[in-house]
Amino acid sequence: MQTMNGADFSRLMLSAAAAIEINKQRLNELNVFPVPDGDTGTNMSMTIGAAAADLRKLQDPSLEKASAAAASAMLRGARGNSGVILSLLMRGMSRKLKGEELCDGSLWAKALQEGVDAAYKAVMKPAEGTILTVARLAAAKATSVAKKNKNLEFVHKAALEEAKVALANTTEQNPVLKKAGVVDAGGQGWVFALEGMLCAMQGKDIQPPTGAETVTATEATFSDFNTEDITFTYCTEFIISRENNLDPEKLRDFLSSLGDSLVLVDDDEIIKVHVHTNDPGKALHEAMDYGSFVTVKIENMRLQHTEKVLNEQAAVPAEPAIAAPEKPLGVVSVCAGEGLANVFRDLGVDGIISGGQTMNPSTQDILEAVNKVPAETVFVLPNNKNIIMAAEQVNELTEKNVIVIPSKTVPQGITAMLSFNPEGTAEENTEALTEALPMVDTMQITYAARNSDFDGYDIHEGDYLAIYGSALFGTDTDVTVLLRSLAEKVKEEGKEYITIYYGEDITEEQAQVAADIFTEICSDADVNLLSGGQPVYYYLISAE
Repeated sequence: MQTMNGADFSRLMLSAAAAIEINKQRLNELNVFPVPDGDTGTNMSMTIGAAAADLRKLQDPSLEKASAAAASAMLRGARGNSGVILSLLMRGMSRKLKGEELCDGSLWAKALQEGVDAAYKAVMKPAEGTILTVARLAAAKATSVAKKNKNLEFVHKAALEEAKVALANTTEQNPVLKKAGVVDAGGQGWVFALEGMLCAMQGKDIQPPTGAETVTATEATFSDFNTEDITFTYCTEFIISRENNLDPEKLRDFLSSLGDSLVLVDDDEIIKVHVHTNDPGKALHEAMDYGSFVTVKIENMRLQHTEKVLNEQAAVPAEPAIAAPEKPLGVVSVCAGEGLANVFRDLGVDGIISGGQTMNPSTQDILEAVNKVPAETVFVLPNNKNIIMAAEQVNELTEKNVIVIPSKTVPQGITAMLSFNPEGTAEENTEALTEALPMVDTMQITYAARNSDFDGYDIHEGDYLAIYGSALFGTDTDVTVLLRSLAEKVKEEGKEYITIYYGEDITEEQAQVAADIFTEICSDADVNLLSGGQPVYYYLISAE
């Protein structure tokens, strides 16, 4: 394949999505830390699966439309750090393919590089030996060979071969991976994606496994609001061929005064506009100063709405509207378990996003929760290191001001909420909540999801695992042994306030035994026992 168009691009992405779905469990098993969590394979598969679902709905799309649809779907569907990075790679690639009808090897190399740039820009401290390393070296190789040969398949194959070499080297770049003797899971996922794309280029498209879960797309219901609710009647869209150096920002200001839902995109050649207004004539007249019209489309949204209601075949819930601000500040928090949710609600959290280790919420999940909060600024408490990046993508998808407090555990999120002052400013609360995070030590007890030799521990599937902070603290077949060891550590650290949240698989009697152990060993501390109801983690313990 020497070049590809929009339909070809869609095939490449569908094949890549199928490749990751087929190898999802292999990616999950590459996770070195043996706790049950939102695994890499699951997160990457669900992220690119969102793009596959949207691309299947497009009929003969242009290259720009196909790549933009994939980027938008992956941004909203991104789950976990690996999923977010995958979506960022696609966002950068889409940016480079914008306005193009065909993509050869030279443009593909530039797109791969643009994806890498977008991903590195978003990661504050990029580490070597990760998906970023694999993607960067693959893009560099593509750029190098494209100078000699612009054949698309040739360039992509070279990038894939370099990606495989880079992937093998991740074992040496990361001490943890080296000890476990495995490659980086995210990097392996990107290699699977590139392999899937190559198969499509060669006419051997990979098909998703039979019975594979797919992302179900829905359409909005139009009968739940009146035609009168439409403020501006005409959806006005046009593209202008730029013929002078007038500043498009002046056009943006003018159109903003005419209506809403304004989107204005410009480059050296065109200005593309979408706006809802009651006077499309004024909009078009003003735009004529900037150049000649390439396309113009004006649609009466009141008539469209009436037609959709009459033709609607099934009632499907519409996306929630953005709540009007009734207060300056609001908070949403991620957690799993009704007990933990009640704790956050009691502390003033406006919305709960159900999720955590085994079910990382997507950017779309977090966006919907943020939009429901009737506040101008909404703080987000991810309470998991694998959810922070997904939360950070929300700000550009909503008109609300979103501030992510990088809480890595539920106890950190609870401690942060104790510092929240609804009467304070956004800046004051950002500082207070962030400074509160290191004040609490978090302990967790869960089970080993697989056999592993990690950090000097010989771990067997089903063993109890104790985690202190982010480090493995101990493993045993007897949970009381771990509880006593943690209590001794807390006593040594001189902590005064201990709260034990017990999970859904722990009875009240079992939980009381845990509380008694801490009360006995930490005799000078105040020990509290609460039902958290969380899955997977038998105990979440905070110590301050």
